[in-house]
Amino acid sequence: MIHGTWEPAPAARWEDAFLAGNGRHGALVLGDPGDDRVIVTHHTLVRPINAPADTTPPRLAAALPALQDALLAGDVTAAERFTDGRPLRWVQPFHPGFLTRVRRRERVAFAAPVRRDVDFTTGLVTGECGERRSQVFVSRADDVIVQYVTAPGPVVDVDLDHRLPGVPVELGTGRGVATARRETVLTLRARYPDSPLGYTGITLLLTDTGRTTVTAGGVRVEGAGQLLLLTRVRRHAEDFDQAREAADLRSLTGGHDLAALHARLLTRHTALHGAAYGRVTLDLGADATERALPGSALLRRPDSPALLERLFAAGRYHLLSSSGSHPPRLTGLWTGDWNTAWSGAFTTNANLNLQTASAAAADLPEVTRAHADLVHGQLPDWRDNARAIFGARGVVAPSHTDGVSGHTYHFSREYPLHLWTAGADWLLKPLLDHEETSGERDPRTSALLAELALFYEDFLTRTGPDGRIVVVPSYSPENRPRGGSWGAVDATMDIAAARHALRAAADRAPHAHATRLRALADRLPPYRINDEGALAEWARPGLGDRYDHRHLSHLYPVWPLDEINPYDTPELAAAAGRALELRGGENDSAHGHLHHGLVAARLGDAARTEDALARVLAGDHFHDSLMSAHYPARDVYNADAAHALPALLVEALVQSTPERLVLLPAPPARCPRGRLTGVRTRFGARVDLTWSPVTYRAVLRPDRDAEIDLRTPAGATRLVLRAGEARTVSSRPRPGAEEDPSCPVRSAPA
Repeated sequence: MIHGTWEPAPAARWEDAFLAGNGRHGALVLGDPGDDRVIVTHHTLVRPINAPADTTPPRLAAALPALQDALLAGDVTAAERFTDGRPLRWVQPFHPGFLTRVRRRERVAFAAPVRRDVDFTTGLVTGECGERRSQVFVSRADDVIVQYVTAPGPVVDVDLDHRLPGVPVELGTGRGVATARRETVLTLRARYPDSPLGYTGITLLLTDTGRTTVTAGGVRVEGAGQLLLLTRVRRHAEDFDQAREAADLRSLTGGHDLAALHARLLTRHTALHGAAYGRVTLDLGADATERALPGSALLRRPDSPALLERLFAAGRYHLLSSSGSHPPRLTGLWTGDWNTAWSGAFTTNANLNLQTASAAAADLPEVTRAHADLVHGQLPDWRDNARAIFGARGVVAPSHTDGVSGHTYHFSREYPLHLWTAGADWLLKPLLDHEETSGERDPRTSALLAELALFYEDFLTRTGPDGRIVVVPSYSPENRPRGGSWGAVDATMDIAAARHALRAAADRAPHAHATRLRALADRLPPYRINDEGALAEWARPGLGDRYDHRHLSHLYPVWPLDEINPYDTPELAAAAGRALELRGGENDSAHGHLHHGLVAARLGDAARTEDALARVLAGDHFHDSLMSAHYPARDVYNADAAHALPALLVEALVQSTPERLVLLPAPPARCPRGRLTGVRTRFGARVDLTWSPVTYRAVLRPDRDAEIDLRTPAGATRLVLRAGEARTVSSRPRPGAEEDPSCPVRSAPA
């Protein structure tokens, strides 16, 4: 089973629940036939915890020149005092909404075995026990959670239950029930403590036959053969129109033939979800017996190719399912606990960026669109950040956001995240990658690049004795230098981001303006190689490296940028490799290992790519749901590993820039053979790659003309591509192939 997973028992913990989602609504399905619980989530469910005055960016622009003077004069702790005195404020925490429950009136010991599974191609989560079957999906077409239950039991109670772990005792709740003619509307209203905001869950319950009576918590259904539940949740102020929401749900039904209705809704959903999920596939030729194992058993075989196949598929499934109105949070789209670690926020100094790293190459534009909507929806707040903190035009992105506010207000002495200026460039990079793969420019991206360039024109005004720009203040998330403090000067990441943003903006600017932007980029300081031969995390002499850290911010010019690579900048690539060699794992966070692996793959280091994979797979980072944890031993539910793992495998097997294609740059030892299909390149072609220990074959299907530098295990050559004309690159000549023994190619209609 590559495109799904299963378990022989219900989930005992919400972390092991199978997941479904449409990028707005989420569902965690536990699969207990006696107490069929589905946890309902929504990207907008964040709890208001701060007063409005606490969520504005600090107004520090007037004090910025004095800070810059102090840092340049050698006061290494000056940035620790650059604050408005507020304590650390977390962004609004993401939380679950409620449970839908279908409970048998009397608990019985089921004689038949329980099986639950999730089909990644459809997003359908199924639980079976004897004749009883429950199927759940979250419609991408109709934005509704659909649950279809057959043979539910002679008597079942159906209700909406807000009592999930960590729920505030002050949460105000109320329930409503309206039932008539085998149709029931259940509502659960919740109001946050000390806030006019709240949310309402609404379920339309349809039955095929039997008797429905109202109970204290919901309804009791006797003698039904089928149940269909349609559920939504809305976060709102006080003027929520429940009647209209119920009418919207009724409009989906078109009659009470429940089996036909379920099939129709599923078909509408699958047309969107299945088409997106199936664009890219990975087959490692795993053993059929291992492929048939439940996920929990497969996780105990970390060296199994079947495990890697399934995690690749699950990662694509979960990434797609959590991307819609927003990109994935730290927990994707799911949580079963109100006390979500790190607020379940969007963390933009590594986590979100790692999770969405496969969106362009692995052909999930749905993820990029969600990412773009988050970015463009917060631009007014980003402008506020630039003005308030730096006295500059343009934009500065926050390192944490709840999806509502883009203001920078989460910072402290040890994490002076308000000083970080590289965030907007990193958040723009996936949008630029998507434009390159699709060949279409989004005017919003061009406008945002121009605004980012404005910020750098206003901010990069300090120079050193050599006339070079000095980036001051500067911050390398979430590390600090030896010989300095958290707020410092000339962090490598800040330099790389500024240079990339200025040059990218120049590529779209009028000639005179473009010349000015490129000149500013050229005056940024060069990268520094330290005494140990490593690319330094701070280009400023006198600031030493602290190697035992999970972040690899200073390797930003290697990944996700392409500025440092083994082909164009071999000396800097060697220094980056040395920096990777010296970097410790700190607390074994999954995102640290996968970030390490992505950089290693860009550098062509197969051994380190393999090591990064091994640390995640052998570290017990995955729940039975195949959603991941932040730390080993399944500690802290977190989507970083689940969503980033497909990106690492793609990067290890196929890499591209607008001018280059690299085949098998860093194949992990655990992947000696396989087939990867549908990968998109940044020069406008799709690639299907098949490889073994001694052969490889790639079919390129370009949708536009391109001339590229082709790198394969056999060497390098130039390759001219014509739109609509397929080209095959292989390790062995075939009849009719061009005479190039290092890289035989042939052409055919696409």
